[in-house]
Amino acid sequence: MAFGDGLSLSASQPGRQVAASKVVCRGVRSLGEVQPGVPDIDWSAPWLADWRGLGEPVAQKIAEGGLQPQSLNEVGLAPVRFVPQADLPEGQAYEDFIFATAQVPTREGLHDFFNALCWMHFPQAKKRLNQLQAREIARAGVGQVRGAVRDAATVFDENALLIQPSEALWAALTEHRWMDAFVGLRSEWAHTRLWTFGHAALEKAVQPYKSITVHLWRVPGDVPHDQIDTWLAEDLTADKLSGKPFSPLPILGVPGWWSANEEPCFYQDTGVFRPRRAKMPTGKPYANPEIIPSP
Repeated sequence: MAFGDGLSLSASQPGRQVAASKVVCRGVRSLGEVQPGVPDIDWSAPWLADWRGLGEPVAQKIAEGGLQPQSLNEVGLAPVRFVPQADLPEGQAYEDFIFATAQVPTREGLHDFFNALCWMHFPQAKKRLNQLQAREIARAGVGQVRGAVRDAATVFDENALLIQPSEALWAALTEHRWMDAFVGLRSEWAHTRLWTFGHAALEKAVQPYKSITVHLWRVPGDVPHDQIDTWLAEDLTADKLSGKPFSPLPILGVPGWWSANEEPCFYQDTGVFRPRRAKMPTGKPYANPEIIPSP
């Protein structure tokens, strides 16, 4: 399968489930104190199934002492080149520099490593996000507040997970009916396609913990799996992004991605699987949490 066609990932795809803590229903695992790096990536993690063929050999080169930008450029599958962070001129916006030069400033470490892999997996969508960012910078400049389009584009870039669900599953997820989505409709996940995208979420998942939450972006059922990148580049419009049509998903809740979620009580942790907040007629959340209705 060629990279750039858009790689799909099914929740039912065989693969080793990441080991969870022995006590499966007591909230979030504590994070380790040591900052992980590229050599620490567990390529057998289910959410990396479609990234492994490309990413693992590059990670090996980096682990052996190769500079990250150079190692990534040797793959030659991105529409941009990866350059050291020092190549970004002082005072120039990161996204504006990419747009002007087709070069991506790249630091050593997990965050920029996964960002580079995403450029290889989703070249059209990543280029589209950069175009939207550069257009907004040209229009409004760079300020303390990004603005609605740039803010949403950044959220997508850092944290998106693409999903192609049934109507019933999508309704349960967006309404935060977590027990319905993951227990009552558990069989639906065998037919649900997922594509990991957000590089910040992937960075966090190198040391998995229960509260890692991604932002779902719905893919219509008639989009062919090998055309996901082309479709996504067309779907990422300024108008749609500014409406922030995201829905949160604690990623380790995906069946088959974390052994502890085989127990229904895993989803009863309301600190992670939170009920949807009710809205007042003004659009503001209710001030008193005691009057928020149950999902």
